[in-house]
Amino acid sequence: MSTIHYDTQPLHPRPPILKIDNLAIAYETRFGDVEAVRQVSFEVGRSTTFGLVGESGCGKSTVAFSIVDFLGRNGKITGGSIKFQGRELVGSSEKDLRMIRGDQIAMVYQDPMQALNPSMVLGEQLSEVLTVHRGITKDDAWKKSIAMLERVYMPDAANVMKRYPHQISGGQQQRVVIAMALLTNPALLIMDEPTTALDVTVEAVVLDLIEDLKRDFDTAIVYITHDLGVVARVCNHVGVMYAGEMVESGPVASIFADPRHPYTQGLMRCVPKLGSTKEGSRLYPIRGRVPAPKDRPKGACIFAPRCDYAVDRCYNERPLLREFSEQHHVRCFFAEDIHAADWKPTQGLVPDFDPNAAAGAAAQKPILEVHELRKHYAQASKSALSLFGLGEKRYVKAVDGVSLGVPRGKTLGVVGESGCGKSTLAKTIVGLEPPTAGKAEFLGFDISMPVSRRDEKLIQELQMVFQNPDSTMNPSYTVGQQIGRPLERFKTVPSAQVREEVIRLLNAVRLDASYYDRLPRQLSGGEKQRVGIARAFASRPELVLCDEPVSALDVSVQAAVLNLLLEIQNQYGTTLLFIAHDLSVVRFFSDYVAVMYLGHVVEFGPAEAIYAPPYHPYTEALLSAVPIPDPQAEQKHIRLEGTVPSALNPPAGCVFHTRCPRRSFLPDGGSICTREVPPWRFNTDAHRIYCHIPLEELRQIDAVVTG
Repeated sequence: MSTIHYDTQPLHPRPPILKIDNLAIAYETRFGDVEAVRQVSFEVGRSTTFGLVGESGCGKSTVAFSIVDFLGRNGKITGGSIKFQGRELVGSSEKDLRMIRGDQIAMVYQDPMQALNPSMVLGEQLSEVLTVHRGITKDDAWKKSIAMLERVYMPDAANVMKRYPHQISGGQQQRVVIAMALLTNPALLIMDEPTTALDVTVEAVVLDLIEDLKRDFDTAIVYITHDLGVVARVCNHVGVMYAGEMVESGPVASIFADPRHPYTQGLMRCVPKLGSTKEGSRLYPIRGRVPAPKDRPKGACIFAPRCDYAVDRCYNERPLLREFSEQHHVRCFFAEDIHAADWKPTQGLVPDFDPNAAAGAAAQKPILEVHELRKHYAQASKSALSLFGLGEKRYVKAVDGVSLGVPRGKTLGVVGESGCGKSTLAKTIVGLEPPTAGKAEFLGFDISMPVSRRDEKLIQELQMVFQNPDSTMNPSYTVGQQIGRPLERFKTVPSAQVREEVIRLLNAVRLDASYYDRLPRQLSGGEKQRVGIARAFASRPELVLCDEPVSALDVSVQAAVLNLLLEIQNQYGTTLLFIAHDLSVVRFFSDYVAVMYLGHVVEFGPAEAIYAPPYHPYTEALLSAVPIPDPQAEQKHIRLEGTVPSALNPPAGCVFHTRCPRRSFLPDGGSICTREVPPWRFNTDAHRIYCHIPLEELRQIDAVVTG
């Protein structure tokens, strides 16, 4: 099999920094050697970013770890070649690899806390890289580390050097890790999901930074992600991996414009575009799931069991990765005949439902109303006076005067950065946190009290789906027992019919009766989340609060879960409050949207109004930061300066004024924003914006995304 070569500068070709040829990786298990990766080939040149994409378990991270020999005790390279600057790494001694790692090859992980020592100040950790690999003095290393932190746009870099990892934000932690990786000016930078855990605004800044570093440092980058929007923004070339194999690769523009492998096409159909809605579009999940390494077929197309185009040949012969067009390679027998635009969904892939029929006309009175809701947390004082109960009390204003309503049978999406109060708002509504002040009514009943004091009927009608199903599932109880518990507690059905009802609920979330006796450890992440949804809907509630229910899922599983929620809402007329950080998902899924910042709702209205001018300046910045899975789309470049202020000491006046890029619209640079609370400005009866800038000025703002 020939190596795939990407020539980034055809007039003056240079040898690639990284060249992987027919790489095969296996893990030793009690069943024998299990092949995790086979026949993977690609190259990365200088100033080039190569993206590796695919679902969890497809082998992306395994390939990356093999480059630096981090496969663990039972992992081994069983075939192929890894050449770094022409030097073969396969078979190199640990001593030689140690000299390269952290010096010429650096790696940035998804969770920066895994790469930072919590017991050392950041300056010591940064300068240690230079003292070990460059042999310079501690003073010089300290100065160079400060300069590199400034290079990655770290505010107050000199003081950050004296802090511990827990004393800075997640986005700042990731910048420290990137700075650490770049201190030795490595030729190759491997980035494993570096922005997955970051807010969309911080992610945008980090992605901008990656582009700058690639250009300024002439670095080759391998970027691992499941986010097609990120690939479109930062990658020059992309390799799509499935079940340990490269199934399609080529220039980003070519892959996005004309994907030719059924798996690549399937991934793109799973992702909602920023402007798409549930009324005008559908998400089509890829049926089935990625097979475990020990269950992968040997002499067949590995994607055949999930492919809509599979024929007998696909089950009896393994396709090779072949050239489809210049630099564009596909592992499929029928690549020339497969056009994404001609694809038709198989029967039953997406439920046949009318998203407008969820509740007919919205009820005159909202099912949920909150008015000036506040949730403040007392902050323990560190002064000596606090020992005697004296001293000024301080409060974290997590939710600070939120007013909104949710019509029956509709979905309200809540968006905003981490720390803006989204989850606290949901927990206060559901009764896990008592409100500090304000009113909350559900079905006309006061719910301004903790869940322990609520009437059982109210508890039955108000349920929640959490972000991490692992934290809410008892590992010792079966799926059937956990879904059956609310049925028994609320007497939804007679005791003799509980098992039958549980199986019906499992079928409703696309799981069969065999899951009844399974334990949580026997389920995938997507299956656990479906069980969480089934349990939440078991009591047949009127309102379900969904707190980031799809943020940790692969795009295909995410599409299936979103379709499932829409189907259940359509069938039962359930009202949903949907919290998410992905504005594309919120736009697709929601009827109304509330944008939160530092405990306040700064914009509220129908979804279609939120995504078109006039915007609140914060909404505009959020939308401009969303990675769009289309390299041809034109998007505004608006980046917020600084970090979100502390909810312990929020800014006076408009809470957003310290980061607002639009204050120049106002006289005197918007000095009124620093003194006075802004008024609500009504674009329509249903759409309001919390801002000093007149609507006439905000309407002059162009749309964030075009093309």
